[in-house]
Amino acid sequence: MASNLDIDYNLLEEAQKIGGHKTKKATVNEALAEYIHRHRQSEIPELFGKLEWNPEYDYKKERSRG
Repeated sequence: MASNLDIDYNLLEEAQKIGGHKTKKATVNEALAEYIHRHRQSEIPELFGKLEWNPEYDYKKERSRG
């Protein structure tokens, strides 16, 4: 889907340098993915107290399964 956006050139240029992206499209796509990821992370505290805990689960045992 083609879009025509008026994006701050200086911000885009800096993001492209920092991210090491070769294209503006890759830079914008990465920025959008990170934006979504960060906002989804902010929903995590809402789960506190809502998830069931299994007292039998041994996380140390799972580490050594490799």
